[in-house]
Amino acid sequence: MAKDTATGTVAKNRRARYDYAIEDTLECGLVLTGTEVKAMRAGKLNISDAYVGPKDGELFLMNAHVGEYKNAGRFQHEPKRARKILVHRRERDRLIGAAKREGMTLVPLSIYFNRRGIAKLSLGLAKGKKTVDKRRDIADRDWKRRQSRLIRDRG
Repeated sequence: MAKDTATGTVAKNRRARYDYAIEDTLECGLVLTGTEVKAMRAGKLNISDAYVGPKDGELFLMNAHVGEYKNAGRFQHEPKRARKILVHRRERDRLIGAAKREGMTLVPLSIYFNRRGIAKLSLGLAKGKKTVDKRRDIADRDWKRRQSRLIRDRG
């Protein structure tokens, strides 16, 4: 996905809100190399298959593809390496505990650059939706769309 210059968003996980019921969101930092940041600024990032998981007591963003930066030469980064997520210890422990105990999942929602130019990850604590829930959400969305059209046309 190309970079959205208005919001600084580099990549969005569009299927996350369709497949999961997001209960809580959190803004996190990422440990990145210089070539990864430059590739992200160029819009070479895909987080549609990415997930967040604990590893050695820390949280890592796994399976996120950051394309190669063409001007890096031999100092290239590995495109699908695990990237450490920076959160406070209490938040990290709460997220890992919720993922283990309550059957929740940690889903990356988007990666963006804040006003200071620092890469941030929007992380969601989510519960998986069943097919019935997805159909109900689609029906509700269609009904709200029809409702707004009726109000607009009659009012």
